Amino acid sequence: MATFAMRDLDEALQGCGQKSGIEIWRIENFKPVAVPNESHGKFFSGDSYIVLKTTASKSGSLHHDIHYWLGKDSSQDEHGSVAVMTVELDSALGGRAVQYREVQGHETEKFLSYFKPCIIPQEGGVASGFNHVKPEEHQTRLFICKGKHVVRVKEVTFARSTLNHDDVFILDTESKIFQFSGSNSSIQERAKALEVVQYIKDTYHDGKCEIAAVDDGRMMADAEAGEFWELFGGFAPLPKKSAVSDDQTAESDGIKLFSVEKGQTEAVEAETLEKELLDTNNCYILDCGLEVFVWKGRNTSIDQRKSASEAAEGFFRSSERPKSNLISVMEGFETVMFRSKFDSWPTTSTVAEPRQGRGKVAALLQKQGVNVEGLVKTSSPSSKDEPKPYIDGTGNLQVWRINNEEKILLEGAEQSKFYSGDCYILQYSYPGDDREEYLVGTWLGKQSVEEDRATAISMASKMVESMKFMPAQARIYEGKEPIQFFVIMQSFITFKGGLSDAFKKYIAENEVPDNTYNAEGVALFRVQGSGPEDMQAIQIDAVSTGLNSSHCYILHGDSTVFTWCGNLTTSGDQELMERMLDLIKPDEHTKAQKEGIESEQFWELLGGKSEYPSQKIKKDGESDPHLFSCTFSNGKTICQHMFPLCFLNPRIYLNCYLHFLMGFVLVDVAILPETLKVTEIFNFTQDDLMTEDIFILDCHTEVYVWVGQQVDPKKKPQVLDIGEKFIKHDFLLENLASETPIYIVTEGNEPPFFTRFFTWDSTKSAMHGDSFQRKLAVLTNKKPLLNKPKRRVPVYSGRSSVPDKPQPRSRSVTSTTDRSRVRGRSPAFNALAANFGNVSTRNLSTPPPMVGPMVRKLYPKSHAPDLTKLASKSAAIAARTAIFEKPKPTPPQETPTSPGSSEATNGAETAEDESMSNIKEEEAEEESNLPTFPYERLTTESEDPVPDIDLTRREAYLTAADFKEKFEMTKSEFYKLPKWKQNKLKTAVQLF
Repeated sequence: MATFAMRDLDEALQGCGQKSGIEIWRIENFKPVAVPNESHGKFFSGDSYIVLKTTASKSGSLHHDIHYWLGKDSSQDEHGSVAVMTVELDSALGGRAVQYREVQGHETEKFLSYFKPCIIPQEGGVASGFNHVKPEEHQTRLFICKGKHVVRVKEVTFARSTLNHDDVFILDTESKIFQFSGSNSSIQERAKALEVVQYIKDTYHDGKCEIAAVDDGRMMADAEAGEFWELFGGFAPLPKKSAVSDDQTAESDGIKLFSVEKGQTEAVEAETLEKELLDTNNCYILDCGLEVFVWKGRNTSIDQRKSASEAAEGFFRSSERPKSNLISVMEGFETVMFRSKFDSWPTTSTVAEPRQGRGKVAALLQKQGVNVEGLVKTSSPSSKDEPKPYIDGTGNLQVWRINNEEKILLEGAEQSKFYSGDCYILQYSYPGDDREEYLVGTWLGKQSVEEDRATAISMASKMVESMKFMPAQARIYEGKEPIQFFVIMQSFITFKGGLSDAFKKYIAENEVPDNTYNAEGVALFRVQGSGPEDMQAIQIDAVSTGLNSSHCYILHGDSTVFTWCGNLTTSGDQELMERMLDLIKPDEHTKAQKEGIESEQFWELLGGKSEYPSQKIKKDGESDPHLFSCTFSNGKTICQHMFPLCFLNPRIYLNCYLHFLMGFVLVDVAILPETLKVTEIFNFTQDDLMTEDIFILDCHTEVYVWVGQQVDPKKKPQVLDIGEKFIKHDFLLENLASETPIYIVTEGNEPPFFTRFFTWDSTKSAMHGDSFQRKLAVLTNKKPLLNKPKRRVPVYSGRSSVPDKPQPRSRSVTSTTDRSRVRGRSPAFNALAANFGNVSTRNLSTPPPMVGPMVRKLYPKSHAPDLTKLASKSAAIAARTAIFEKPKPTPPQETPTSPGSSEATNGAETAEDESMSNIKEEEAEEESNLPTFPYERLTTESEDPVPDIDLTRREAYLTAADFKEKFEMTKSEFYKLPKWKQNKLKTAVQLF
């Protein structure tokens, strides 16, 4: 077992890796010297560097990547020394880091992504004895740029013979920077090279110089082209083939495995490469050509690991491959690239890093006197693990059920009641920041038949296409629903069985019992959710093994309704159960059961008592996102990836062979008609989304397919298939479920639940032109053409009318003012409706009627509006009702208009505006009348909580000063935000 403490490191390295970010050290006289932040990205070809990248994962642990960069003029002795330093640093950080050997000019894309847009190493160095000489005057230089996602920049000979038709070149003169784009270069390469132009302008010209773009083939008649060619002595045809590059690929006779014993390597003979060949007590070298891996067993000593690293360095020298990349991994924390080299790799052998283990590392460092603040990301026990929806839940919803290749519109009360044997299409529109947002989705039940699934997906795709691909499209399977779906549905119920003819035909032909839900029969529902706007009741088998101590249940049968609450449930869980009961069995007398004291009749309905679990049923959590760019090839199927893919699964790919070329893996799969190529984009930003390409964002629980405006129109109808292929291939070897939700997002129509992964600028996706034209317009200070954001009129009508009003319940039910709102109406109208719903005359789990008596709030510290003001708002209510309750469409008729009609409309709008103003004033007055309490007593973790307050509006009881301090805005500003934003802010300060 390796043991190397942080205190044993060089003083310059002690205490590193404690928080997210990049730390760099330059090796001077075989000692690490910290590089200040302002010099990050500046490398000298005569030096060697250590680069530590620390990343905080969603699980709260810290992940480390250690790179050691070797300048082309640095010494071999320095190479060995820095390699040993990285081994020691890895051991001090817990032994879980991945180590990379980076050679100047052949760096990994992951390393280059830390220093976007590029690195341009300078001549000189300390360790090699060079002097860093700053030129007195500007020197004209010529660079070649390669890469669509990260750019490799290399200075080349300033001569016309260097230019070619395939690459992009940058000519840096004293007064102007030229970009020459070869005729065979791609738009993406040209666009990325412009980022390098901007970097050179800012770095070497203080942002003060002209920029010119010269296309291959433009003659001297063009002013800028003429100026460019004049610097080369005049125009002359370029050679058809580019000059011979020194970027030679490593020859390889296949993958070879070597064991390392006392610094000596010995080949491991085996017919197939299996994980079992790796002994936890040894270190190994895996030679894959240009890529070489060092694998370190968990039980190896620090000396063994150093010896293996030194052997790998010697391996490069002896095999004359100094430009190869070396990647070192620890047993149990192997990279996807390493695992995919093997013919078989057990999925259980790679484990996630536990928090407890990271805590032990932190404790060890603390004993050594190291400040560990920030090393472990902690969260309070009461903090919510529920994902945030990032979607407004007050929009317009329509739902259709599929039957006989047709879709049947569901009325309001039935919109959120789905059957497991059926398929559904939903269309949802909701207000965005600057436009109306749309979502069209399909929900495919677990018991549904393929015929209905194909019909649902086809119809949904046609709906999206008819709306010019503006809506985001979602493919959702039962049991894998994302949080956005539940927020849209709010009170969602899943019944067993199905209603479609295709389902009925299937069970009849296969003699399968029809278990379709019967309201008069025996049925058991598990209730789950995070709140009133996200709650579900799932029908499960009516047996006692389906119970769980962490959930609440509804059981009905034999004219009896039971509610059952596990001992580990909360009051919030029980409130959700009461609300769902209003939808499943309203107006029925219920018998409450508590775990441990159930009646005999309860167990009889479940077929007898038996053992059941107590751990709460949770879905997989969202992982750190990974972005991939997609390209395709016709005919022969080839799949290219940043790292080897998992196409070694014999169940799916029977004919595949690996070829290693430039660090990529090419996989020939005979069973696919077209190849999906994906390349991972590390440390991605919005600028990496190129309008000519399709990108996939993988979050493990959800997969997003982003489609640029300039993508081939023929590809757009195939985008869902692309997402399904991505999931099927499981590029990250993360055991992606085939039912993982897929979202299709088009450029310029990105929904908030997609843009949350980026620092988003909506004006970038609204620009016209290709990637090169857009960036050139920005770089040359030309005003880019923008698609003006505007409110889009829905093609289909909005949410159906409010469900029929149920009879009042005799049982006491807790309510919140947040639920007193009309679904499918604008936020302004919801503000009115919230004050006019009657809690005593409606079902509390369903939306309130449009106009009704005044709501009396159930919380003792809240105050209802003055009834005397009701009459003054009637005009506004009528006006708002007329807007949303549109009559059925009729044939167009020519009707005369009169000035009086417009005046009446204006009068109604004025009355509505005045009414809304009155409502805001009343809300402000209501807030001022509430008592105030200290922030410490209002938090969810308070040891002395304030009694008898509205727990859903804790922030309302803060003083104005405390509110301003915690939320950095006034109460009036706060309540103008969408509900999900309010909840997010309240959660951050422990008030929700």
